[in-house]
Amino acid sequence: MFPALPIVIAVFGAIVLFSGLVTVSQGTVAIITVFGKYSRVLRPGLNFKLPIFESVYRRISIQNRSVELEFQAITSDQATVGFKAMLLYAVVNPDEETIKNVAFKFIDQQSFMQTLTRTVEGSVRSYVATKKQSEILSLRREIVHEVKSQLDASLEEWGYHLIDLQMNDIVFDQTIMDSMARVVASSNLKAAAENEGQALLITKTKAAEAEGRAIQISAEAQREASRLQGQGVAQFREEMAKGVRQSIEQMKEAGLDPTFLLFFMWSEAIKHFAEQGKGNVIFLDGSVEGMQRQLREVTALGQLGKAAMAPTTAPTR
Repeated sequence: MFPALPIVIAVFGAIVLFSGLVTVSQGTVAIITVFGKYSRVLRPGLNFKLPIFESVYRRISIQNRSVELEFQAITSDQATVGFKAMLLYAVVNPDEETIKNVAFKFIDQQSFMQTLTRTVEGSVRSYVATKKQSEILSLRREIVHEVKSQLDASLEEWGYHLIDLQMNDIVFDQTIMDSMARVVASSNLKAAAENEGQALLITKTKAAEAEGRAIQISAEAQREASRLQGQGVAQFREEMAKGVRQSIEQMKEAGLDPTFLLFFMWSEAIKHFAEQGKGNVIFLDGSVEGMQRQLREVTALGQLGKAAMAPTTAPTR
């Protein structure tokens, strides 16, 4: 009977020994208490605790954790805005004081999560309440910055720190969405009308400039043509005058009356009229008296021209 006692003691000791072994997973720590009072922290790996006296109060993960939030806020112009956010946080460090804050600041993890979500919602709502609904979409970054600035201090006191906060979705009430869509559509129509007006103005302006340039070019061409035509007429008259002068000199050398030259020129003009005329009728007196009268008239014209061309000299005393 007594020889069995050592065996019982050995078995009891083995049970006690194995009951005192504690395995802590990687990325977590274990809080040890003695009769409910904090004692120490067990790190990842195989650890030993005193059976009966020490117990594992709580295991805390020091890895990154995330939570998704969904809530609503009201802007200063009474528009309801829905938010969907993702919060990424973790324990600040595995130091003993930090682990004690994480383990004993809240009664359980559910209370901590409730406080965390309400703090984020309150920060967002207080910031959104000062803005108009038309400003919210462009203030995503500012909202995140505002929440972080208010949440960092509280999280650090609880033993955590905020790694990232993302506003994944910002949704307005359907009525507001419809009105915003109409505003955007009307703005696009206005911009399109303005662009079309500018395009039409540019087209009309360019057409007017082109027309004015064409008129200018045509006027310059016409002016140049008139100048050249005038030069041609002047050269023609000059050459004609030279020819008439030579003819008169030749007639004088031949002993003929130069006034007959006017009659010949008049006859050539009549011939030209007859050849080049298009349905025009010229009445001429073909009798001898008529020819003599025309000759006298031409001679009188020639003498009148000589008198007009002769230089006038003042009488001398």
